[in-house]
Amino acid sequence: MQYTSKMLKSTTTHTWQVWAIYIILTANLSEEQALKQVCPSCDATQFCNCSSRGLNFIPAGLTGKITGLNLAHNRIKHVRAHDLQQAVNLRVLLLPSNEINSIEEDSFRSLARLELLDLSNNSLARLSPAWFGHLFSLQHLNIQGNSYSDLGESSLFSNLRNLSALYLGNAQFSTIRQGNFEGITLLDELWIDGSNLSQYEPGSLKSVKKIHHIIINLKSVDVFSVIVEDLLHSVTWLEVRKIAFSIPAEMQLLRFMSFSFAKKISFKQVLFTDATVPEMISIIEDMTELMEVEMKDCRLLGTGHWSTQIHVNQSRSLRVVTIQKLSIEEFYLFSDLKAVVDLVSPLTKITVEDTKVFLVPCRLSQHLLSLEYLDLSENLLGDQSLEHSACQGGWPLLQILNLSQNSLSDLKMTGKSLSHLRNLILLDISQNNFGEIPDMCQWPENLKHLNLSSAQIPKLTTCIPLTLEVLDVSANKLKEFGLQLPFLKELYIAKNQLKTLPDAAPIPNLVAMTIRRNKLNSFSKEEFEAFKKMEMLDASDNNFICSCEFLSFIHHQAGIAHILAGWPESYICDSPLAVRGEQVAAVHLSLMECHRSLTMSLICALVFLVVLVLVVVGYKYHAIWYVRMTWAWLRAKRKPKQGPPKDMCYDAFVSYSENDSDWVENIMVQELEQACPPFRLCLHKRDFVPGKWIVDNIIDSIEKSHKTLFVLSEHFVQSEWCKYELDFSHFRLFDENNDAAILILLEPIQSKAIPKRFCKLRKIMNTKTYLEWPPGEEQQQIFWENLKVALKS
Repeated sequence: MQYTSKMLKSTTTHTWQVWAIYIILTANLSEEQALKQVCPSCDATQFCNCSSRGLNFIPAGLTGKITGLNLAHNRIKHVRAHDLQQAVNLRVLLLPSNEINSIEEDSFRSLARLELLDLSNNSLARLSPAWFGHLFSLQHLNIQGNSYSDLGESSLFSNLRNLSALYLGNAQFSTIRQGNFEGITLLDELWIDGSNLSQYEPGSLKSVKKIHHIIINLKSVDVFSVIVEDLLHSVTWLEVRKIAFSIPAEMQLLRFMSFSFAKKISFKQVLFTDATVPEMISIIEDMTELMEVEMKDCRLLGTGHWSTQIHVNQSRSLRVVTIQKLSIEEFYLFSDLKAVVDLVSPLTKITVEDTKVFLVPCRLSQHLLSLEYLDLSENLLGDQSLEHSACQGGWPLLQILNLSQNSLSDLKMTGKSLSHLRNLILLDISQNNFGEIPDMCQWPENLKHLNLSSAQIPKLTTCIPLTLEVLDVSANKLKEFGLQLPFLKELYIAKNQLKTLPDAAPIPNLVAMTIRRNKLNSFSKEEFEAFKKMEMLDASDNNFICSCEFLSFIHHQAGIAHILAGWPESYICDSPLAVRGEQVAAVHLSLMECHRSLTMSLICALVFLVVLVLVVVGYKYHAIWYVRMTWAWLRAKRKPKQGPPKDMCYDAFVSYSENDSDWVENIMVQELEQACPPFRLCLHKRDFVPGKWIVDNIIDSIEKSHKTLFVLSEHFVQSEWCKYELDFSHFRLFDENNDAAILILLEPIQSKAIPKRFCKLRKIMNTKTYLEWPPGEEQQQIFWENLKVALKS
């Protein structure tokens, strides 16, 4: 007994354990199902995208399987401690652009493997160190765009030893204190959005020993100067945004910047004046480690007349200057920049893009003794100004020149202006308006790359230099290409109007050609054979009409490693390739692809046959009849089912065949309309409204009549309009469960004579009593009495 008791106890215990495990598994499965309903898109790496789904809370059902979760652009207001408790393997958590105003202390406690956390653009008014205390693997943290005014009294980030990117600040952010960045020693990127930052305690950023790239967005020059003083030896790339350097006295606060070890400085959306530019240049000149200066979307108030003498530091390391979209309101009054002539000789790379440059002073060009790269794209340089800018002695070491999207129009003059540049290898003069080009031109003797795309050129001539290895004449109006270019290796001739491949003999060293989006319709075997040395031919988006023999020829070519000769992009003669850039030998063609014209003809014949069969079947079974009937009935259904008595104009509407009109009009109408009292009958010949659609006349007449008389005969069942009248009467009157229909059998009708489409007539004759027109006069008198009684009922 004791043994049995123990066994029962043990069994009971195991049962409860199994039951508990079942309950837990069921709960987990139901939660996972709930998550799938909210976030149906989880990829193979278990990254779940739940963005823009109107969520008010972090969804339930998050498990250890999930590695990434995107909850951006929802309406989440609170992050609760249990929301992410099971997501222990989460590495990416994106919560930007919600309405989060509170996060419980332990919300992220289980996320020890989290590497990226984005809480930007929410409503967090206070930041807690407890949130980040257990995020030991965190590398990227974004808390920008909230409503906090400071980072608290102590460091939020003391446990984030692996942090490499930190983004903080907002429009209300006003204070940075010492100790706020304690625990961080190395950052790849730090972005401080402090447009209203007014208090910065000196030394706050000194605890960060190395910052590769810092972005500072603020308005106060005083605060900026204190921050920069802390960053003199720790920052490699300093980027300043949305600040105004307008007063020379403020620039004196930045003189210590000359001791900075920064290698690059960027100014974005920064304001300069004629009074502050010389001061900034002097500071930059004294920065011994600086190699690159960048200005994007900046403004300059002035005309370049700088009275202050700029000190030249011969030992400086600056080599790269980039200026993009510099706004100079009075650019047409800008000076010749003689104040900076002595500063530019060490520069090797200059970009001045989209800045309304219409001239580079010759003296300045002649002082660019080390320049190897010059980008003057999207400016206002014309033929005459280019000749002055590229004067003799100017740009002596220049190798790459970009003059795209300017105002050049004379190719011969452009080539002549640049012909003295012996080191020039690459020239981009695309997106200018050259149009017709001459037969002879002068060019730099070592020019190898020439870009003439989108230049409105209708025909190429021998003006093109023979030394070229790469030529781009895409997006012009070319109809042929027959130039002799013995050294050419790459030809880009897309978006033109060529109908045949270029002749291969004049370009024997060609290894790559892009001729997509032209009007090619075929290759000859001879043309293709000539390009055996080529490694890549892109002839996609053309109008190829290919035979099986041609495709077979291409299929067995070993000379061209990659071919893309189809339409659309990844098709070869309308035959799909597996991948763009597929090996030619991998192309396999089906019978349908070989005989495309025959296939299309067969398809058209089959479609015609199907349509013909449908027409025949529809005619035999009166499909058109039923379609028209249904449409008219639907219109009738929308009308009121029964008008008020005052709208009834007739005692009866008479439906009859035109072949029975003699009996109806000369016998029945005379008998009924001359009776005492007389009956008012509605006849289509007499009472239908002229110009109104006949179906509408039928519907209106039936609705305005107390009764509907059907004069049945062999002719009636053959009449299309009689069927309409019968059907409308059935729909509008019989459905109301009244006896508004009266049937008169003018002559015996065999059931076989009634067409199948008169199914309602069969139904009415089987369920309702009808009057038969008798041959004898005595019986006819009884017929009329019965008919009058039926009309009065």
